[in-house]
Amino acid sequence: MCKIKEIRFVLLLVFLSILWSSCRKDFDYSPSTGNLEFSKDTVYLDTIFSNISSSTYSLKVFNRSNNDLTIPSIALMKGGNSSYRLNVDGVAGKAFINVALLAKDSLYIFIENTVDILNTSQNEYLSTDAILFDSGPNLQKVQLVSLIKDAIFLYPDKFDNGTKESFLLPMENRSSSQIEGFFIPEKQLRFINEKPYVIYGYALVGADKTLIMEAGTRVYFHKDSGIIIGKDAELIINGNLSEDGILLENEVILEGNRLEPIFTDIPGQWGTLWLTSESKGAEINYLTIKNATTGLLVEGNDTGNTPTLTIKNSQIYNSSNSNLWARNGTILGENLVLGNSGKSSLKCDLGGSYIFTHCTLANYFSSGFRLGVALQLSNYQLMETGEIITKDLKKASFENCIITGSTSNELSLIAEPNSLFTIYFNHSLVTSNPNAADQENPNYNFNNGVIYNNIILNQSSDFKNTSKNDYRIGVNSSGIGKADINKALLVPIDILGFDRTNSPDTGAYQFIEEN
Repeated sequence: MCKIKEIRFVLLLVFLSILWSSCRKDFDYSPSTGNLEFSKDTVYLDTIFSNISSSTYSLKVFNRSNNDLTIPSIALMKGGNSSYRLNVDGVAGKAFINVALLAKDSLYIFIENTVDILNTSQNEYLSTDAILFDSGPNLQKVQLVSLIKDAIFLYPDKFDNGTKESFLLPMENRSSSQIEGFFIPEKQLRFINEKPYVIYGYALVGADKTLIMEAGTRVYFHKDSGIIIGKDAELIINGNLSEDGILLENEVILEGNRLEPIFTDIPGQWGTLWLTSESKGAEINYLTIKNATTGLLVEGNDTGNTPTLTIKNSQIYNSSNSNLWARNGTILGENLVLGNSGKSSLKCDLGGSYIFTHCTLANYFSSGFRLGVALQLSNYQLMETGEIITKDLKKASFENCIITGSTSNELSLIAEPNSLFTIYFNHSLVTSNPNAADQENPNYNFNNGVIYNNIILNQSSDFKNTSKNDYRIGVNSSGIGKADINKALLVPIDILGFDRTNSPDTGAYQFIEEN
């Protein structure tokens, strides 16, 4: 008897469920009548390179009414010939019919674009289309816009077995490494500003070759890519002063190949510009490097006093490692700005010889936990095997510089006693409060006139905007008028082209009072 009652109860529930479902009105969909709302009236997909897919962008479609709707059609205006691709409610395609949208609900449309600009005669091409919702009197549109740039693409060859071109790179004091990359062809060794360059993998400048980058050159690197100046090779970067301080139209700029605004300040998007120990070095003027892993890696040797690197009027920032990392290098730097980085703005280890005049080393890294300081100097390197290799730090001279950051100590001086450690700071603004262990270190004796001459200790730099790597100084900077005039006369123009021969300021920027 109990079982019969249970069966009757179940049947009753089923019957009521069917009856209730049949009475529901929300299963009755009405065609939309042009009353849809959208999160945007135009979707801008930002700038992409020819034949490279854009990121995925989204559009949200709202049904604000109290009725369940059917959208009769959602389609790209250019149909199957469109370069755009859609994904509507999880389904990919270019046209869709009878798309359901419940009352007070919404759906996502995801949008991508890939354009072959070779089909046009332009270096820049505006790719447009529209998403059409319904037709006739109920038609609604959302516009789609992308800027497509033509580019010169440099990349390793891919072999029939699926492997890519690579080369063996000899590295001093380390085992050789096989790197996925390619030798830059002879005809591509002069980069000009007609089109940007996009590099995949590591591009190697071969023996006795010189890579030249002319003013206005733009080079974009894919993830884990970079440029290596190999044995007996040379790098010359001929950037010029720009009139526009934002566009930097005459500077040479190296950065990652993700052009969307969200990637503007993301560190570690590509590898490095690497001067190997066997290269002939580099002469660099008006260069900007940003968002690399290590912005510029300089490896020197003990063959002579010729600078491994001469770098002037340049800036490197937002590296996830160090902006400029020198290993036994020989560097002459003037009007150089080394900004925010995940480790040190400037790291010089394993000795070397360095002269920096009117440079700004400032680390206010905020994209993660910082592991370094604005300036790190040492005359040794700890190897992976645990062995310590030392080389003489013959000279590390900082004249009319700013060395500061967001911590109370932005100066790391690490010396092994068996090798030279020769440092000198002259008329420079320095932030340093050594910890208890370092207070007995004579290199931190700021009263020692052999090492420190007229330094400005732990005072304000008054930078314009450290989060944006804008290290122009303001009216409250303690470095105003404090530079050594004799050294300033050797570098009479600041990084922006302003004269500094009358009452020079410390750092790469001369203070200019705004109207």
